[in-house]
Amino acid sequence: MAINFPFYYQVIDNFFNQEQAKTISKEFPEYNSDIWFCYNNPLENKKTCNNWYQFGPETYKTLTMLNSKEFIKQLQKITGISKLYPDIGLHGGGLHIHGTGGKLNVHLDYSIHPKLKLQRKLNLIIYLEEDWNPKWGGNLELWSHNKEKNKPDKRFVTIDNVFNRAVLFDTTQNSWHGFPEPLTCPEGKYRKSLAVYYLTDPPEDTDTRSRALYAPTKEQESNPEILKLIEERVKL
Repeated sequence: MAINFPFYYQVIDNFFNQEQAKTISKEFPEYNSDIWFCYNNPLENKKTCNNWYQFGPETYKTLTMLNSKEFIKQLQKITGISKLYPDIGLHGGGLHIHGTGGKLNVHLDYSIHPKLKLQRKLNLIIYLEEDWNPKWGGNLELWSHNKEKNKPDKRFVTIDNVFNRAVLFDTTQNSWHGFPEPLTCPEGKYRKSLAVYYLTDPPEDTDTRSRALYAPTKEQESNPEILKLIEERVKL
């Protein structure tokens, strides 16, 4: 994997062939469909679906490929990670969609899978909304880590969510990421993405956290209700 600051990440354009990417995008359920699991709180505003029964044919086939032994062997070769395992249950992964007002505070992902007890090692995210205007927001921000305060320090990288662009990054290096500013996209446009996570054997000193750890925005830092929400959410 490319060695980049603040942590290891790689951007891959034209990840799928164009026809495949367009088909998966069209297979996304309607934004107001009742199949979505909805998050709507001051830390996150998004909808997700990891139910294989709800995936369209091309989406199902693609997720099967991304969790296959053959694909994981390629990831191991690219990253130099000797052991990687799929999460066929797509815990936290699958389809993600954000509409107007959608956001995701900068955060660290869960460390230990709550069912498999393996360490979350890699995120693979592929953006699937055509003709997205970066002015609407939703671009992935990567932040450095403040070790003393255990919180994000500075934003070092911003990655536009270009159609059919993939971002692969290591989640074990205090890998703060998110897009904390609410989207301003017009009606009918959505930030669509497909997310797959890969696991590895946990080192002895691994953080045992099984939920994401969110950071407050600058405006939220002095709000006790927000700070309480962060504390309660990470303990769920």
